[in-house]
Amino acid sequence: MSVSYRIPIPAVDFRPPVYVCRYNEKPFVLDGNLDKDFWKEIPFTEDFPDIEGDIRPVPRFRTRAKLAWDNENLYIGALLEGDEIWAHLLEHDSVIFNDNDFEIFIDPDSDTQAYYEFEMNALNTTWDLLLTKAYRDNGKPVNGFEFHGMRTAVHIDGALNQPGPQNRSWSVEVVLPFAALKECAAENRAPVSGEYYRVNFSRVQWKVDVEEGAFRKRLSPETGRPLPEDNWVWAPTGVINIHYPELWAFVFFAGKGQESESFSIPEDEYRKWELRKLYYAQQAYLDENGHYADSLEVLKETLARLSPCQANKTLREDLACRLDTTPHGFEITCPAADGKNVLALFSDGRTAVFPA
Repeated sequence: MSVSYRIPIPAVDFRPPVYVCRYNEKPFVLDGNLDKDFWKEIPFTEDFPDIEGDIRPVPRFRTRAKLAWDNENLYIGALLEGDEIWAHLLEHDSVIFNDNDFEIFIDPDSDTQAYYEFEMNALNTTWDLLLTKAYRDNGKPVNGFEFHGMRTAVHIDGALNQPGPQNRSWSVEVVLPFAALKECAAENRAPVSGEYYRVNFSRVQWKVDVEEGAFRKRLSPETGRPLPEDNWVWAPTGVINIHYPELWAFVFFAGKGQESESFSIPEDEYRKWELRKLYYAQQAYLDENGHYADSLEVLKETLARLSPCQANKTLREDLACRLDTTPHGFEITCPAADGKNVLALFSDGRTAVFPA
């Protein structure tokens, strides 16, 4: 009997991008155009690959982003190349990904819960929401959430909703006040130098044809419905689902004069990934058997059998993981790198740190 798994195991290893977000005191004029002095010394991210990673072709259009910060705001700019520049949605908090769009996801404390989502199209129509937890963990979207003080702009190198050779790209700028982000951050405050947020960006791009001088979504001849959209992201999740916060990029905040410093993913985040692999296996075991496993060995066997990524089929042997299972949940723990704390991952996906 085939099993439909609620939470597919990602087909990628734990290799999130690492980005040094530079402190920037230059004057900022919001117009959506990245070709100005404020962004001149701020590096782009890597080109966005497909959300499933290297198993998919390189996206047909190039997408890159930049980040900077000061005491008050996080600044995000993105350049979306390509000649298919169109948008129709005008109402705030519409489901923006029904158009081509640019999306931002931010988990300020890296616990994979209580994180922010933001989407915008080429008309500068926006949608902001708060996720209580990932949808896979029965999270709920809080659509009434608003980024108070947020500012956005779009610049179009070409013409909107007019197919033709003049179209080259569209770019966006988003200014997010830390006052609107800090409620889900560690200690409910803005970041300081050396700290990090977990961030991902996504570009939704629909397949289109040009009909009667306009862009039209390409329809499937079998269903008559639009073909599935492309999802190009900064940090691939290895599954067509952006809501795997454990695989998002690490954005380190560099203070004044620290632009050239290197930052690396903390050891505890690698240890949390080992716990996460057991979480995937436990959820799959539940789907197969109707109850959670109470043995780490069983979970290791499940992981080895089901993981589509060879690197994720085994666990590190140096971690003393522990599993505690109840009829309705589980907790997986291991020592933190400092030897003074314990890392925990719960059945609802949340990670936490406790004194040993």
